[in-house]
Amino acid sequence: MEEVDVEPTVTNIPAARDGMHLGFAWGPGDILVFDTVYKAAGATGSGSSLIHVVRKDEDIYSPILRKLFNESHHIFVGLQTIREDLPSKNKKPQFVSISKSYRSVIRACMEELQQVAVSTQDAELATQYGNQVSILLAIELIWNLCEVLFIDAVPAGSLLLHLLDWVRLHKADVDEKAREVLQSESPVEHHGYWDVVVSYVLQGRLEEARQMLAKQAAQQYADKNMYKLMDNLLSKMPVYNPGSIHTLTEFDVKWRHWHEEVDRCLQDKSFASNVHLELICKILVGDEDTLLEHKELLSTWYHFLVTRLLFAHPTIKPTELHYYAQSCMAMFLDSRSAPETLDSILLAAFDFDIHQVIKDCSIALNNWWFVAHLTDLLDHCKLLQSHNLHFGSNLREFLLLEYASGLFNHHSLWQLAVDYFDHCPEFGRVYLELHIERVPLDTERKALKVLRICEQRQMPEQVRSICKIMAKRALRNNRLGSALSWSIRAKDAAFATLISERFLQDYCTRGTFSDLDLIDNLGPAMLLSDRLTFLVKYHEFHKLYGEKCFTEAAKLLLSLITAKIAPRSFWMTLLTDALPLLEQKEVIFSAGQSYELMFFLEELTSSFKPATLNSDKSMQEEDIELTKVELLRLALARNLAKAIVKEGTVDA
Repeated sequence: MEEVDVEPTVTNIPAARDGMHLGFAWGPGDILVFDTVYKAAGATGSGSSLIHVVRKDEDIYSPILRKLFNESHHIFVGLQTIREDLPSKNKKPQFVSISKSYRSVIRACMEELQQVAVSTQDAELATQYGNQVSILLAIELIWNLCEVLFIDAVPAGSLLLHLLDWVRLHKADVDEKAREVLQSESPVEHHGYWDVVVSYVLQGRLEEARQMLAKQAAQQYADKNMYKLMDNLLSKMPVYNPGSIHTLTEFDVKWRHWHEEVDRCLQDKSFASNVHLELICKILVGDEDTLLEHKELLSTWYHFLVTRLLFAHPTIKPTELHYYAQSCMAMFLDSRSAPETLDSILLAAFDFDIHQVIKDCSIALNNWWFVAHLTDLLDHCKLLQSHNLHFGSNLREFLLLEYASGLFNHHSLWQLAVDYFDHCPEFGRVYLELHIERVPLDTERKALKVLRICEQRQMPEQVRSICKIMAKRALRNNRLGSALSWSIRAKDAAFATLISERFLQDYCTRGTFSDLDLIDNLGPAMLLSDRLTFLVKYHEFHKLYGEKCFTEAAKLLLSLITAKIAPRSFWMTLLTDALPLLEQKEVIFSAGQSYELMFFLEELTSSFKPATLNSDKSMQEEDIELTKVELLRLALARNLAKAIVKEGTVDA
């Protein structure tokens, strides 16, 4: 990883035929393979450059759907904090609440997409948004049913009430029609009036149906008794109340009495003179043929299922659902057309086959968001514990890993993926280590984010790799301070040595140090390499000299010279730094120290080639070097003489 700053975008591979190339784009989709046809230089004929994307996940690039990913991430993290040691019955309300939170996020995104689809002037964009709305509608429909059947897992009686809410939520066009009818000049004469009344009855919204019928009854004096009888039947229909003192058996008896009364009215032809009221009576009695005649109002087989259960089997048990679901789908759908994918998924849910639901959704949907989050929630509900995969991971972890891997392809959503990997105990860390190395370090801020993630999770190899990349990039841009900081963070002694030498080269060229604050505050980090230690101490020498602390500066300079931790090319610079101290009126270097400096100077000059100090240098530079050597010898001789006199006088 440290050898590459950014991921390669395209690699062209010549094919066997002239003018044909096969290219690969590395990310952000799962598979981006394309062929290109181009016109070669000097060739005749029409040349074109065509790119064929084999597969690409566009959802993560939709600004609206990114809200779905961000909001659901917070819900996911909150779900992981629920204590495992709590009894399941105590956690059930929390799981239901979390499920509703997921659905509210789906619905919010869906509503925003609908608004954008309506307002946009771009037909292609409107189609794209419309498709996304359709997908989210299906996702919420499936999730809501799974919530009712698996997560909330309500018993007989309450089950039908929840299924009614499920249908009403996903068949909201009735309310729009009702508003249109009620806002007209004469609602009872509106062409959609009876469709609204019948739709209310089909959804079990009998109170709204009664209110609509009351408007008709007020004008139909001749049929006043007939409308009153219908209102009585609608008002008396028993509705199961889970919180009441009545048992399910008592409710069933009460409902059967009501059902018999409705059937009696139908047999007595009480509504024979009014075709609309007779139709409602047939619906109340649960007549299947009548229900099937109004497919356009029901619109779906599962709406037909719930309506049929409401008026024929209100105390249905969960175990009986699959039988009725299958028969309703067979009755409602055209026998010549095969069920769609959504139908198969809902049927699997009614059969309480969780794994089939997840499998079908994984195949049908265009990303892993839905199956990953639903499976995670179901797993927390202890509904998937027995289902392990053949390659070592359970279903929950496999889907979360796939979903998080897709997020890592996005320039900002990759940060969410980290938390998903954190909550995959078996393979999460391995996946994170592999993916974190592929995050393009476009900016230093982003690099620091990645680095913090790796440090928090104790990933030393990735930390070193990131720091090396950033250090090399900073060095190439001649940002020595940043490069040194990154190399220290990587604990890369060799690179810290290289950068320290660059600092010294710059000093030799310009006569000043850059990034003084960094050098001043390295602290124990300067011990990473000898060259870095020398750099810090050499800068300290200049500070002491600038503060006129000549004795301390001389001691530090001499220690730097005798330690020989400076690069050999810098030795002459160190000796030259001693010249001002040697020329001071006060004796700074003792006789012993002068001898050490003389020895060091002779060691340096003895390595020079005969006739020239350095064959790579110009004659002018050689003259300067020779002049420095002569000045140093003269200054050292004078200082030695003064030091001997001073020390002899003191001794005497």
